[in-house]
Amino acid sequence: MGRMNAPLSLIDFCTRYPGESVGEATQRSVAFAQQAEALGYSRIWYAEHHNMSSIVSSSPAVLISHIGAKTSRIRLGAGGVMLPNHSPYVIAEQFGMLEELYPGRIDLGLGRAPGTDQQTLGRALRRDPRAAENFPQDVQELQAWLSNTSPLPGVTAMPGFNTNVPLIILGSSMFGASLAAQLGLPYAFASHFAPQHLEQATAYYRDNYQPSERHPEPYCIAAVNVTAAETEEDAKRQTKVVHRNRVRAFMGRQGKQLSDDQLDTVVNSYQGRQIIDMLRYTAEGTGEQVAEYLEAFREAAQADELMISLQSGSHDEVSRSMEILAEAWG
Repeated sequence: MGRMNAPLSLIDFCTRYPGESVGEATQRSVAFAQQAEALGYSRIWYAEHHNMSSIVSSSPAVLISHIGAKTSRIRLGAGGVMLPNHSPYVIAEQFGMLEELYPGRIDLGLGRAPGTDQQTLGRALRRDPRAAENFPQDVQELQAWLSNTSPLPGVTAMPGFNTNVPLIILGSSMFGASLAAQLGLPYAFASHFAPQHLEQATAYYRDNYQPSERHPEPYCIAAVNVTAAETEEDAKRQTKVVHRNRVRAFMGRQGKQLSDDQLDTVVNSYQGRQIIDMLRYTAEGTGEQVAEYLEAFREAAQADELMISLQSGSHDEVSRSMEILAEAWG
């Protein structure tokens, strides 16, 4: 696959559509991964979210294990594990086990945000809200557990030891860019929902990169939304649905359930436009239009790889969008 040799990867949010069970949502994630593998996508990432009724990927390691067994080549990873929610040792054991089960196919993207609300963070996950301040030290400790040296005399992560699972720093601000550059690690920018600092962060990362033994060169992944359809009109129609669903979900998380009329009003309000602007980087249209947008986006972001978030209102549309994109790009 690849115009200009830039690989395309996918994010799977493991969306649970209204009226659907968790089991049905995960079955769709399996089908999504099998289709992506057949079409030649590089990897799929799953993100750790908590206390969200429409996203069921709260435990990326468990999901990756299931999907790894139902696929054979495609790389699978966390995009990401929210490291402040866990001890680095436990994550080393989990992802070390995955690497032993599926050698050469596992990625570990690491985020600093909690991936949830303060109530869930403090009372359900039992984490100190200040845990994020130790993120740089935690990343280095995790790296040590996965290497052939141990950060604690007499303690080994088993499995984990010497698996050297690849670590990627995720970010949506300058913090991640500077940490990834300092540690000599690959960097992935969450521009699919946090567009503000994309070009500034990726340029800073490249300019300040300190080569490491494992990664002599910087490697940058940028995330971008895609709605690809047979016609421009159909892509526009799907985008409208996506925007409405996004605003509805956002308001729902604030405890506001909206009727269709109320939703129209909010979508067209300043607040609605702010919510929709999170999806600023979206390639929409036919395969050719989408591929053109992505090539320009890749250059602007100075990205080595694009991480695609497919945005459509239904699983069938997502599936078709994935095909159209693969055909246009490859």
